[in-house]
Amino acid sequence: MTYFESASFATATLDTAAFAEPSPDSGHRFDVERRWAASLELGFGVRDGATRMQQARHRGPLRVQRPFYPEGRQGACHVYLLHPPGGLVSGDALSISARAEAGARVLLTTPAANKLYRADSHGVAWSQRTRLSVAPGGLLEWLPQETLAFDGSRGEQGTEISLAGDARCLGWEVLALGRPASRLPYVSGRIEQRFRLLRDGQPLWLERQPLDPAHPRFTGRWGQGGASVQATLWAVGLGEEIAAIEALRGAIPPSPRWAVTVRHGVLLLRYLGHERNEAWEICRQAWACLRPRLAGVPAHPPRIWFT
Repeated sequence: MTYFESASFATATLDTAAFAEPSPDSGHRFDVERRWAASLELGFGVRDGATRMQQARHRGPLRVQRPFYPEGRQGACHVYLLHPPGGLVSGDALSISARAEAGARVLLTTPAANKLYRADSHGVAWSQRTRLSVAPGGLLEWLPQETLAFDGSRGEQGTEISLAGDARCLGWEVLALGRPASRLPYVSGRIEQRFRLLRDGQPLWLERQPLDPAHPRFTGRWGQGGASVQATLWAVGLGEEIAAIEALRGAIPPSPRWAVTVRHGVLLLRYLGHERNEAWEICRQAWACLRPRLAGVPAHPPRIWFT
């Protein structure tokens, strides 16, 4: 569907530098050394049969609202990640980490779309790192609202997921390039996305995707094909993967803009097209279909999605 550069291995040498912690140094500079760092560390465990947020450390403009339990006290702990600036500009360096301990059930989402603004006159990039780890028996759902990349945006996004034992995880990333409604397509800049998913230290899914309008892959039919919206949904820990794929094909209207496959226990659904709302709806429908198979309970959409 697209020019994702991906690999699935039983063993591999990992590029740890791509996921290195950003330097804590930051300040109000306005040259090529511009940098404003922010971080958020969350930890969830089980107490009295309920998942509790046991750790919430932050630095800079990253926060969480109080935990919500719309599925009952024994259900998943819903947490909204807040970034008051509403987007990333040159020099921003965001680091988000969340850990679900044994038996914990966690759903993380955001209250609004994330915006990736145009780079400054120095071309300084932004960066965003997300680390999710799940202990045996735990379940973590990573369901942020979409990301909107403005023309000229430059930066790197890295997502790392570490599972232990029979841990389960489901998540998505929806990315819209440019602002077609304003006739401002994504024609300059560069965004690089990296995904890394491991179980017990062994990589199951490694992927690197550069998005560069100047590269022929961006418009080539063998690559991005000029698409302005893309999405990736993953699910790990499904009992019957082939049956899950068939269920998805029955639940989501057929279209050449999405496809689903499974490799090494990782189910991947891809969307490549031009409609942000369509990409979001496909991911939402896929989640509604897969969650009962993964968690044993129906999907319960966070209320923030409807406000």
